[in-house]
Amino acid sequence: MLRWARGLIGLVLLTGLVTLAHQTAVVTGRAGAALQIGEWTRLLGHSQFGTVWLVRHAALLLLAALLLFREREESTADRLALRGEAWLLAGIGAAAMAWAGHAAAVEGVGLPAALLDALHLLAAGAWLGALLPLAALLGAAARAEGADARPFAVLAVRAFSRLALAVMILLVGTGLANTWFQVGSVPALVGTSYGWLLLAKVSLLIPILLLGQHGRRRLLPRLGGDGDSVGRPAMARLGRFVAAEAGLGLLILLLTTGLSISPPAVHDPIRWPFAQRYAWEVAAALPGGPTRVLIGAQAAFLGVLALLVGLLLPAWRVLLVGAGGLALVAGLWVALPPMTVDAYPTTFRRSSVPYHAVSVASGAALFRAHCAACHGAGGRGDGLGGAGLPRSPADLTAPHTAQHTAGDMFWWLTHGIPAGGMPPFEGVLSEEERWDLINFIRTLGSGAQARQMTALVPPGRPWLVAPDFAIAVGPAPPRSLKDLRDRWMTLLVLFTLPESRARLTELAEAYNTLQALGTEVVAVPRGDGRDILHRLGGRPPILFPVITDGAGDIATTYTLLARGLPSAAPAGRAAPPLHAEFLIDRQGYVRARWLPGSPGPAWDRLPTLTDQLQLLDKETPAGPAPDEHVH
Repeated sequence: MLRWARGLIGLVLLTGLVTLAHQTAVVTGRAGAALQIGEWTRLLGHSQFGTVWLVRHAALLLLAALLLFREREESTADRLALRGEAWLLAGIGAAAMAWAGHAAAVEGVGLPAALLDALHLLAAGAWLGALLPLAALLGAAARAEGADARPFAVLAVRAFSRLALAVMILLVGTGLANTWFQVGSVPALVGTSYGWLLLAKVSLLIPILLLGQHGRRRLLPRLGGDGDSVGRPAMARLGRFVAAEAGLGLLILLLTTGLSISPPAVHDPIRWPFAQRYAWEVAAALPGGPTRVLIGAQAAFLGVLALLVGLLLPAWRVLLVGAGGLALVAGLWVALPPMTVDAYPTTFRRSSVPYHAVSVASGAALFRAHCAACHGAGGRGDGLGGAGLPRSPADLTAPHTAQHTAGDMFWWLTHGIPAGGMPPFEGVLSEEERWDLINFIRTLGSGAQARQMTALVPPGRPWLVAPDFAIAVGPAPPRSLKDLRDRWMTLLVLFTLPESRARLTELAEAYNTLQALGTEVVAVPRGDGRDILHRLGGRPPILFPVITDGAGDIATTYTLLARGLPSAAPAGRAAPPLHAEFLIDRQGYVRARWLPGSPGPAWDRLPTLTDQLQLLDKETPAGPAPDEHVH
């Protein structure tokens, strides 16, 4: 075994050099750099990978020296010291890899993720490293001349059985945590190469668990039996089982290597492999849909519970497993159909364009050029060009739009909808332009849903994401709305001169009060903002930001949330408001909206506005900040 250990530690050191050479070539972008010592030195001294590599290989070199030049073990203390030092150095070498892998790069929780990954690596090393020596010991004890080894084999198997149970629990727990950090969702699990490698890894773990369970329950009790008729055959069979576990473990190790060089699923484009998906919001929109899903889910839960109990109670196994299986199938048959909706390869694809006012405004122009003829200027499906189509164009302001993912829309824009007469736009619009159009459609639908929003902050979970925008004021360095998150609430003011002058004066006089309540005021002129500061004048002084660059894109975007897109027909439809104000919380959600002249409470009375600000200031965030891309 000592020879094995020395050979393996040499192999690990050699593969470490190969890894360093490969990483050097990847970082520099030159294959020749893999053989340049100077580039190695630069990588080792100026990167986290290099620091981890040095720590890990220093520990491995010490371990190699300990194994090669070990002194005699003349006492129990010597044996314990040798093994303790070897375990410590091997543990450092294994755990250090967590800080050079995907776990250390998890945003916000890099340290906890790396610690969990280190525990996963230590547990895997403790389990996999013991399998081959245990298989060799069992093989020796199973032979006729191995009588002296049998007592040690029995003790080793019993100790390993206890260790393996604890290690497997730790492996499963830390593996689930790693999956949450690196995958994050079922679509990413089944729709990325990383997810498929992980599923293959889990599929190999299942036979390992079955082999271990069989050996623990059937073979372990027989090891102490008669040597020739019971004990030796059981040891030989258990040795083969352990060798098979080791072989499967090596395959898992190869898959883990593949995972380490693949981009995590959370950062990889998802390609959904199925023609359907299940979504609660689809069932919620159907009459009786939620009730049916609830009944089916309860039946399926009872079925799973019966299956689990049946596996634990042999006397009732046939009855409980049969009844549980029927309940599970029936429950799924009842619950799934209301939630079923068509899906496409890009259904869960993440947008490559952030949800930003520039993108929305660009999408609005593209909509007018390519879509308004059929969908209508207001997106309500009332365009003259849709009259002769096989299917009426969709009303993009209707609630059903929110039931489709951005990836669904991307698929339709790319490939068209032949049954509805919609042409493909892959050859007409670039990928970025298609995402701009999707950002616009999302904002258009949100604007329709926001028509009921008032000047009072409603209870419940926030839902209306505020599109990001640049706060560019003259020569000052630009900021963004996203930069204000966590620190400031934002009162966004769309204004028109001269109609809004009196309101801007009120806000200027109350600016110190609003800032004391944790609120930043950002004013955006409707139209060209290049000379707006000159037009505003200096009396009274306006100290809050008045956006001068990009005001048109911001006004176009937030006008959609103020009244929805104006339609060319029918005649007499109300024009967009000349003045609108939005209250945005610290997470980036629009929580209230005031349009002068609208019914209900108004912010032209400062106490009404400050009451809402105090309410938001005391509020505990109901969830995470919105993502910068639409879904």
